[in-house]
Amino acid sequence: MFIYFYPMKKYAFTIIILLSVSISSYAQKYLLPNEEAIFSFQTKNNKRVVLAKDKANAYIVYRFGTAQKIEFEFPEKTKDSWTKFSYSFYLRGGGAQNDAMDLNYVHFSNKGYKYTIYDKQPETGITITNLKTNKETEIEGKPKTRKGNLIVFRDNGLLKITE
Repeated sequence: MFIYFYPMKKYAFTIIILLSVSISSYAQKYLLPNEEAIFSFQTKNNKRVVLAKDKANAYIVYRFGTAQKIEFEFPEKTKDSWTKFSYSFYLRGGGAQNDAMDLNYVHFSNKGYKYTIYDKQPETGITITNLKTNKETEIEGKPKTRKGNLIVFRDNGLLKITE
């Protein structure tokens, strides 16, 4: 019996390992091995927003969804993806008459909607505007889940800066 159960235990361990690897492969990734996150946060509905780029700056990509399912990815991972995004910001120093402000936005349009990812510390989120009706949908982020920042686009020359 010892000989009979020994291989079973060995196979059971292998089967468990294979099952966990195959299950984890079904979960979609926010980041591919060749990518790094530029800016990310969790929404109040527990979804994740990730703005990522290829480590060699070959492309930029936006992803929205859960660890189990990426619901929206834009655009195709091609070199011209950089031209599909723009960056804008507003910077005001503080003083006796006003508070300092540092507002940062990344914009892109897709299928009749304009997406604006914003980082207006302490607020973060996405505004989605229907370009036909101008109706806006706000997806608020959880500020404490913010990683990275959009300020990198001020000086790196990767995105067109708009007003």
